[in-house]
Amino acid sequence: MTTITRFAPFRSPLNDMAVLQNRLNSIFTDFARPEGDSTELTAGNFVPPVDVYEDAQHLVLKFEVPGIKPEDLDIRVENRTLTVRGERKWNNEQKEENFHRVERRYGSFVRSFTLPNTVDTENIQAQSEHGVLELTLNKKPEAKPKQIQVKAVSAGSNGASAPKQMEGQTA
Repeated sequence: MTTITRFAPFRSPLNDMAVLQNRLNSIFTDFARPEGDSTELTAGNFVPPVDVYEDAQHLVLKFEVPGIKPEDLDIRVENRTLTVRGERKWNNEQKEENFHRVERRYGSFVRSFTLPNTVDTENIQAQSEHGVLELTLNKKPEAKPKQIQVKAVSAGSNGASAPKQMEGQTA
């Protein structure tokens, strides 16, 4: 019998260790919880994933924050540190006893990022669409790439004369 293994060429061994660590933590957490324990299943912080990328004009951060209303997000910049806080609240309409499994995380989160000096922290745009919070930070004008034009120089314009072509002589 052949085992099929998914090929992931860019997967890091450190990523595998992090997945293993998370699995072990959840096993021990579940094992340590006594049967019938009424601790809230919704407790615990979560960390929304974020994509960070940049182009010549902007630095962009995209957070996955489904179920979080824009008014429940707090975005601040202080001393070149961008901090995003938020909270995903538990829906009180259903009782915890009725759930068989709760895999989504609820509670508050805080993410902080040190911004480079090339970013203008005064003009940050934030928008939320379909559960994705997008923060766009403009780069300072001096940080934007400058294109330098190359001028073509003709042979006679620099003062040197062009090489003379000589005809061959027969002896």
